[in-house]
Amino acid sequence: MFTTRLISGAVLVALTLLLGILGGPVLAIVNGVIAVIGMFELYRAFGIENERTALIGYLGAAVLYIFLIAGRRDLVLMAVILTFLCMMALYVFRFPKIETAEVLEAFFGFFYAGVLLSYLCQTRMAPDGKYTLWLIYLSAWGCDTSAYCVGKLFGKHHMTPELSPHKTIEGAVGGICGAALFCLIYGLLVRDQLIAFEHPVFSCVLVGAVGALISMIGDLAASAVKRKAGIKDYGHLIPGHGGIMDRFDSIAFTAPVIYWLVVLLQA
Repeated sequence: MFTTRLISGAVLVALTLLLGILGGPVLAIVNGVIAVIGMFELYRAFGIENERTALIGYLGAAVLYIFLIAGRRDLVLMAVILTFLCMMALYVFRFPKIETAEVLEAFFGFFYAGVLLSYLCQTRMAPDGKYTLWLIYLSAWGCDTSAYCVGKLFGKHHMTPELSPHKTIEGAVGGICGAALFCLIYGLLVRDQLIAFEHPVFSCVLVGAVGALISMIGDLAASAVKRKAGIKDYGHLIPGHGGIMDRFDSIAFTAPVIYWLVVLLQA
């Protein structure tokens, strides 16, 4: 199990590096595929993957990523609003055959996987995006790795025992510090390329710490959804890791926060 997880993790990191370097339409297309698969996993957890509301969610995500492939970040909000309006229109014209909960779940899945994950692509398209994109992965995955190691060695006080009994306060602190350290090292290496920042190294550390905190919330939120749905994993697409939303749950939360934090730090 450990070997499988290690190999698939190494392949995932290699693909992430390749796509991040390439950027452009290639990253947008793959980002869109990942988002739609994530939506399907969420819809399946809710039991609505074959419903008309889910179809609107898929179509909304397709429109959103077509805009990103074309380089039109300014049209993303329009895609989000149109998707919401279409779902509400279906709700109205199919009332009362469609339950309110189904519409809420459909939009939740679209927003959670479709919209939030799009900030990977949007960050890459922004100023200094070739370098700031990696802060998302360093924050989320760096925190995950550091929290696991520190928690195993020093963890005593459980953080959310009913939701995730293995996560500890010590591990959480270690995760934030570890992610900040990774981003500090990264900032020192690429500070000359981060031309849009007045204080590039400090900005990287700040982004790493905030991103790590948000990533833990994302991880726990995904666990809460799975607990309510009565499932262990969202899927089995990534050997040893589960589904897309099992591996990108923290990324989905971290990406938009880091995008906007970077925007503010560059202002």
